[in-house]
Amino acid sequence: QVTLVESGGGLVQAGGSLRLSCVASGRTFKWNAMAWFRQAPGKEREFVTVISWSSSMTYYADSVKGRFTISRDNAKNTVYLQMDNLKPEDTAVYYCAVDPRFGRRFDPRQYDYWGQGIQVTVSS
Repeated sequence: QVTLVESGGGLVQAGGSLRLSCVASGRTFKWNAMAWFRQAPGKEREFVTVISWSSSMTYYADSVKGRFTISRDNAKNTVYLQMDNLKPEDTAVYYCAVDPRFGRRFDPRQYDYWGQGIQVTVSS
């Protein structure tokens, strides 16, 4: 059993910042991939970013490059998402996901373990 718990969401004005956190607990495993996805109302869940175990490799969706930064603390089993210069189109429920396999894995179906999601709302 793996539990992922996100925190840090909320309401922010356009141009503002938020920092999301996700703590993994339960089954001990080396999560090579820790990722963030998001889902806006009426839309499919989409990839945001993913980071490797050593933090040496990251991938970002084009829509967030230069504005979002992913990081992780393996000692705390935690992944972070720093979101700067937020836009109204970033409004969504944000989910963290973990998987033992890392790579160009941008499809949510490639991830086995998910958090419950946290709302991020950006007002214009």
